Parts: sequence; structure tokens; C-alpha cells
Amino acid sequence: MMPIGDDNSGRHRTPVVTYALLALNVLVFLLELMLGDAFIVEWAFVPARFVQNPIWESTTIFSAMFMHAGIVHLGGNMLYLWIFGDNVEDNFGRLKFLIFYILSGIGATFLQFIFNPDSNIPNLGASGAIAGVLGAYLVMFPGRRINVLVGRFITQMNALIVIGFWFVLQLFSGLGSLDPSAADVGGVAYMAHIGGFIAGFVLSFIFRDRSRLRQISPPSGGRYIG
Repeated sequence: MMPIGDDNSGRHRTPVVTYALLALNVLVFLLELMLGDAFIVEWAFVPARFVQNPIWESTTIFSAMFMHAGIVHLGGNMLYLWIFGDNVEDNFGRLKFLIFYILSGIGATFLQFIFNPDSNIPNLGASGAIAGVLGAYLVMFPGRRINVLVGRFITQMNALIVIGFWFVLQLFSGLGSLDPSAADVGGVAYMAHIGGFIAGFVLSFIFRDRSRLRQISPPSGGRYIG
């Protein structure tokens, strides 16, 4: 079940920050391809390295948000950012959306860090920040219709179902990843996804513009939280 689009008819402005984030993620990935593993190791967030030198390594909290492990990782994250980011930015405004995105990414990094502070595995990816975008989207647009690819067919589902299913999947996968024997194996940072989603969900109540939400007429059968 893969989301491929949503209803943008109520959008009021061009999502400049969302487009800039998309471009920046692609640019950094191209740098990874050109500069190789040394670049990745230097700029990814490594928990054990952060414990040893938190001041110096704090820059990697931010740089790691724009790095990816491969083209599939990049493509999946950018698809979700493209679908959900523009609507959240439209409500928050450009500057607040950028701040929100970075804070969600920080929240994601630190939840992953709390559960695995001694790991020497590099952590990288925009998934945590984008999970925050999903959390905000769920708060503001639970009734918005999402176009979803299911097998070979495209259907529409409420955002509440699409994002809710995604979060439940992350939650169960995250609990399964807490096996201590897998601490230094690597893989998907599910706890970062959960941390980013929770951060975005909570922060949306601070950043959202209630008046703008009330101006949007919900689609048939849907509703918005104002």
C-alpha cells in the first residue's frame, strides 16, 4: 500500500520550502555518490561518537537528515515529502514549516539515540523529519483523501487510515528492533520514525494555523480538526 498523491485543491501558496528540501536531499545524495563512504561516515550521526564528543558531533544531527543509504531510500522519502509536505507547509507558513521539519528530525534522532546510545552504526536519512510531517498531516487533515497504489490498482483512502497504518507498522517494527543482539547490525531506524512522528504530532498543535484550517471545506465524508 503506497501513497502516490493527495488533494491539493485547497492549497493557497507554492510550497517553496518543500521543493527546496527535495532538491537539497537529492543534491546531498549526489555528493554521497561522488565522495563515497568516507563522506557518509563523516557526516552521518553515529551514537557512540556523539557520546564521546557531543559538541563536535552535534553538526551530524543536522547533516544526517539530508543523507540516504541508496536510491530506493531517497525515492521513498522524497515521495512522502512531496505528497504530504506541501499541505503542511501551506498551513504552517514557510519559516515555521522549516523550523518544524528540523525539530522533527532532531526528535527522531534522539529517540533512536536513547534506545541505542552505544551503536557505532551510522544513522542517516530524512525519514524521521518526514515522519514528523506525517504526524502533522494526520492532526490537521485526517479526512483528506489519499491516492494509494494497492498492488496494480489505485484507490482512495482517508489519511487517517493511510498514515495510521504506517505508524502502527513502524511501532510494531520498532518494538521488534529492540533485540540487543541486533544493536550493531544496522537496518531501518524504526525508533527514529516513531520519534519523528510523535514530535511532529505534538508540534503541530503549536505551529498550525487554526483559522486557515477552518477556511478549508472538507471533502465529502471527511472532516478537519480545527
